[in-house]
Amino acid sequence: MLILDGRAVQLNKYPDGTLLLKQGIPTFSRNVTISWKYENDGELFALLCLVRQLQGFNCKVSLYMPYIPNARMDRVKNVDDVYTLKYFAEAINSMGFDSVTVLDPHSHVSEALIERIRIIHPDQYVCKIIEQIKFREGGLLMFYPDEGAMKRYSDMFKMPYAFGVKTRDWSSGKILGLEIMGDKERINGSNILIVDDICSKGGTFYHAAKALKDCGAKDIYLFVTHCENTILEGEVLTSGLIERVYTTDSICTVMHDKLEVMKF
Repeated sequence: MLILDGRAVQLNKYPDGTLLLKQGIPTFSRNVTISWKYENDGELFALLCLVRQLQGFNCKVSLYMPYIPNARMDRVKNVDDVYTLKYFAEAINSMGFDSVTVLDPHSHVSEALIERIRIIHPDQYVCKIIEQIKFREGGLLMFYPDEGAMKRYSDMFKMPYAFGVKTRDWSSGKILGLEIMGDKERINGSNILIVDDICSKGGTFYHAAKALKDCGAKDIYLFVTHCENTILEGEVLTSGLIERVYTTDSICTVMHDKLEVMKF
């Protein structure tokens, strides 16, 4: 979804399937912000057309893009892998935005590739959750499901934590297991808040919750900044291991009794 001047931009199609986009002469400030809540790749071309139209009216355009599409493809391991994040960033950079504001990017690679990037951290959301659960019986221990998440968030939240080291089959992407490291002895009897940036079907968090329960964890909660609708296809919401999943509305549009979507 593209939002301009507080209103959703209507992306229609001609009979042949090509984009039908109408945008009159802007009546607002010459400093314009477009919000893009990603739904599909076709929106990228619509964004390009809209930006060029506005720049034709001498508008300075900023982009507000909480979720970075292609963020996971931040490395290539095989010769036939296509570095989609790099090419996506090149497309965004070519539009000449005054700034590009994002929420909790997946890695430093995104930050390096996108020009004039401004980063919003997820601490405001996580702190609200911490306040809700930290006084419950058993106290609260933070858990980061891999070393990348641990490095990204442990300084952001000055609380005791443990973290996971995943074993993965790189050919299939399947997670084979997870070993817990760090403040492991504090898990027994503690409530746990797992924090990470992206969830698809949630295999990482399912394996993390299983390992934490094996170590005696009490109630387990999960916060992910960007939650894909495919979470409904995994076991995170149905296994009974995780009490509640929190996320923002950056890309999540589905509902579930155990899923709480926080407005960004």
